[in-house]
Amino acid sequence: MTTVLTTRSPFARTWLRDPWSQQLAAAEGPVPAADVYREGEDLVARLDLPGVDPADDITVEVEGRKLVVRGERKDQRSEESEGRRISEVRFGAFRRTVTLPKAADGDAVRASYDAGVLTVTVPGVFAGTTPQRIEVTTAA
Repeated sequence: MTTVLTTRSPFARTWLRDPWSQQLAAAEGPVPAADVYREGEDLVARLDLPGVDPADDITVEVEGRKLVVRGERKDQRSEESEGRRISEVRFGAFRRTVTLPKAADGDAVRASYDAGVLTVTVPGVFAGTTPQRIEVTTAA
C-alpha cells in the first residue's frame, strides 16, 4: 500500500476558496473536507459528511458562480456520562463554498449521498472552455 501526501494545488485553492472563510471560520464551525475535480465538461465536488442525515441536515444551493453546501452535524450522544470525555469529532453548523468557472443552471445540478460522502455534479460549467497554450519566451 502506498500513501501519498500532497498539498492542494493553486488550481484547487481557487475552486475551494471562500473569500470570507478565514474571517468566518471561527463563527461558522468546521469545514468538511472536499475533493473538487473536472470530469469532462462537468465539475464534481465530493465532500466528506459522515454522520449527517442528507434529507434534513444538508442544503445544496447554486448562487450565481458559487456552489454552496451547508448544513449541521448533530451530536446524538447523551450528556449523562460522568468523568472525562475526549472528543475529536466536530459537531455543529458547516458551510463549504466552491467557486464555479461560470454561472450554472441550478435545475441541472445533481447531488447524491452514499456512505458518508456527498457528491455534487454541476454539469456543463466547463463547456466551451478550451485551454489556450501560451508561448514561453526566454531571455537571450
